[in-house]
Amino acid sequence: MINLADFERQFSTDHDCKAFLAEKRWPDGVRCVRCGAREKVYALKARPFHWVCKNPGCGGPNGYRFSVITRTIFENTNIPLHLWFRVGYLMLTAKKGISSLQVRRVIFGQDSGSDWRTAWYMCHRWRAAMRGDAFRLTGIVEADETFVGGKEKNRHKNKRYGTRDHGGKVPVIGAIARKGNVVCKVIENLDTNTLSGFVRDTVSDKVSLVATDEAPGYQAISQPGWVLGRPALPHETVNHSAGEYVRGEVHTADIDSFWSLLKRGIMGSFHHVSKKYLPLYLNEFSYRHNNRDNPDVFGDLLTTCG
Repeated sequence: MINLADFERQFSTDHDCKAFLAEKRWPDGVRCVRCGAREKVYALKARPFHWVCKNPGCGGPNGYRFSVITRTIFENTNIPLHLWFRVGYLMLTAKKGISSLQVRRVIFGQDSGSDWRTAWYMCHRWRAAMRGDAFRLTGIVEADETFVGGKEKNRHKNKRYGTRDHGGKVPVIGAIARKGNVVCKVIENLDTNTLSGFVRDTVSDKVSLVATDEAPGYQAISQPGWVLGRPALPHETVNHSAGEYVRGEVHTADIDSFWSLLKRGIMGSFHHVSKKYLPLYLNEFSYRHNNRDNPDVFGDLLTTCG
């Protein structure tokens, strides 16, 4: 990914940003965002980066008008596009994430009239675009669950759950391919249908090994016929409760490292993440990890903004 100085030069104006966005959205020519047609789509000379679709049934006799930001995360906002691009760049380059308060200070200035909620809104829209691809994981895959949230002893007295388990914390499950991509999501419980079901949905049938801890919810991974029409998967476990963390190729160190990065980001940058918005933060951290070696990660992100 290019450095900040080159990024600022490339996207110094809204015109530059719109030209780049149009190229990424429609690399083979502008298509109508309503009907998907490329024929009978005409540029409006009086309004750059605006088009009208004259296809029958698409907008009536006057046609359907749209712009380069129609049906994207940038639509219906008064924020200049070059500021949107800067926020997206900062989020992609901050390994542990960047808070909306910091975005406000960096992008708008501490004494500007912009409210922190504007930055918060922009960051969440970018996170919604960071959904990534849904390819099944192959090779050696690690799966594990974790809990996101503060410790019981650190809660205010009237907000404590009064339990010794993970009361108040949000369970999250993830799977990661060795030297590959990671997939994670918020879950409601740790039963077999949830844990083994997630692995079955995420991992390819051609996987060479699925490594987990000793949690009983993963036992169905290696049971043939547990999911109709799908074979059993090669599954090995390490017994963390007995002090076993590595046995040859069987370990969960990679997914544990991802959990550590996620939690350090939440504690250090965001301080608190609600259950409602946690999936968006999982999108952000997963997207950054999965595109860590992608030189055109920002350009690829723009293709998911629609």
